Amino acid sequence: MLLNCDLGESYGSWTMGLDAEVMPHIDQANIACGFHGGDPLTMQKTLALAAAHGVTIGAHPAYPDLAGFGRRSMALSAEEIIASVHYQVAAIDGMAASAELNLAYVKPHGALYNDMMAKREVRAAIMQAVSSYHRPLKLMLQATPDAAEHRREAEEFGLSLLFEAFADRCYDDDGKLLSRRKSGAVHSRDKMLAQVKQLKTQGTLTTVSGHTLPLHADTLCVHGDNIEGVKAIQDIRALVAGE
Repeated sequence: MLLNCDLGESYGSWTMGLDAEVMPHIDQANIACGFHGGDPLTMQKTLALAAAHGVTIGAHPAYPDLAGFGRRSMALSAEEIIASVHYQVAAIDGMAASAELNLAYVKPHGALYNDMMAKREVRAAIMQAVSSYHRPLKLMLQATPDAAEHRREAEEFGLSLLFEAFADRCYDDDGKLLSRRKSGAVHSRDKMLAQVKQLKTQGTLTTVSGHTLPLHADTLCVHGDNIEGVKAIQDIRALVAGE
């Protein structure tokens, strides 16, 4: 099971995350493309970090919402979503190519990711955007009980998917992430590690009400916004590696 992390989200004088500390412990870096975070220099530095540690790179596009860090939904048409995703992917892809690196996948950020999972029309627009890019890229989206349906949708676009689970988030009984507005939405360190172990060894997780939910995940999303988060990533890395 791979580990992925959202990185390169600093912008100008505003610093976000501990990218240099996180990068040695992950497999996939989802790099912001400037619409919610990230700027050209930050993108360049993040690509260099990924190259130094042999980390696979992916584009992390968002709604054009720099002030809101991409966390607010926007009523974009399908054409606008496709164009904005192409614009952002092309930016990081071009910078990666200049550094002799290969962009491998796309993972939407924030509200665009949430809308993709909740609304078929948004998901279809994103799938069309990724599949119509000038070369093949995979799309990363949340592993849910609807994974088979999402695969069928992707097949219509000739698109390959990467399914991700969240190491530190509690799941509702329907397989969706428990709202952050609810108590227990974010796991403690012990619960997080127990969830990772269960996913790795059994391919299941335990929901908020104690039900067992089968879940196949290709990759785990981890967060390194602070030093405690970096230590948690190291613990998850050791657990996934069987150390």
